[in-house]
Amino acid sequence: MRKSLLRCAIMVLFVSLLGGCLSLSSSPEPRFYTLKPVDKGEITQKFEIEPGTIVAIGPVKIPEYQDRPQIVTVNKEGMLKFAQLDRWGEPLDSALGRLIADNLTIMLPEANFYIYPCNFAIPVNYQVVVDIIQLENRLGEGIFLVAQWSVIDVKNRKMLLTKRSEIRKTTYLRNYSGLTGALSQACASLSGDIAASLAELSNPGETKSVSEEAS
Repeated sequence: MRKSLLRCAIMVLFVSLLGGCLSLSSSPEPRFYTLKPVDKGEITQKFEIEPGTIVAIGPVKIPEYQDRPQIVTVNKEGMLKFAQLDRWGEPLDSALGRLIADNLTIMLPEANFYIYPCNFAIPVNYQVVVDIIQLENRLGEGIFLVAQWSVIDVKNRKMLLTKRSEIRKTTYLRNYSGLTGALSQACASLSGDIAASLAELSNPGETKSVSEEAS
């Protein structure tokens, strides 16, 4: 009798473990996405800046509803949807800060860019603080990004300017890859606004893009 009960218990345990393995193997795996900087060949406008200028990028603040691993979209009724299987490969605020720095490295090749906070021993000239106050991702349509950003004179602890950028980008792919591509393009436009202002601050009244000067 005891052997029969033991055998039944072992069989039940085996079936449970097998069922668990099958359910785990058949469960869908999450997909992770990253934002991409502009390609050097796509840059039509580079700006001149004082050679050796050092700029710290950040902090970058994002809306609380976007501060999560899942990609967040908005429907036509204004309701938020959190994609359980489509996620960011890194925190979105960190990704945006890195992307802006990467883009500016291409747009302002004579300057040096670091992600805030950086080593206190680095003699930073300017700090760019970005507040993304609105980020609407609409799957199959595009994105709308509103950013308020400031440039700070680090040495003199003085805010030099504050500007607002409103950017819309359309996506032609009705999936999350298209959406992340549109956000990368919007970030490129924001980076262009920042690059122009940094060049103007470095050379007041003399700002010209490399492409304009060449023509």
